[in-house]
Amino acid sequence: MEKLKRLFCTRDFLVFLVIGAVNTLNGTVFSYLYSLFLNANVAFVLGYLTGLVIGYVLNSFFTFKERLSINRFFKTCVSYIPNFIIQNLVVLIIYNIMGLHRLLAYALAAVLGLPITFLLMKFFAFAKPKNNKLGEKR
Repeated sequence: MEKLKRLFCTRDFLVFLVIGAVNTLNGTVFSYLYSLFLNANVAFVLGYLTGLVIGYVLNSFFTFKERLSINRFFKTCVSYIPNFIIQNLVVLIIYNIMGLHRLLAYALAAVLGLPITFLLMKFFAFAKPKNNKLGEKR
């Protein structure tokens, strides 16, 4: 329990949540705008991808304080795969199966999976290089 507290009761996680809120708004708004002329599920994917790019830039600068790089962007995309699957399932269930409004489906989908995504971003996409025995960075 103490380990979880040290992971999630941090400045990094708080900033990640704020950026997540901004990204939720971005993804929801972009998904909705795309849905005005595209299928709702396709619009969700495009909104998600738009939010992913914005989120990567914001997290690079404000959460993890790292320069932008293709390698980290690729790792960020991989880190978001579980979140994307969870969100797509939520949109499928809330919008397609339950028939609720697509804006509600996009918003609910956006808030799920945040803790998993934070852990993947922290320990995979933005992981600090480990020091070898001589204290040199790899």
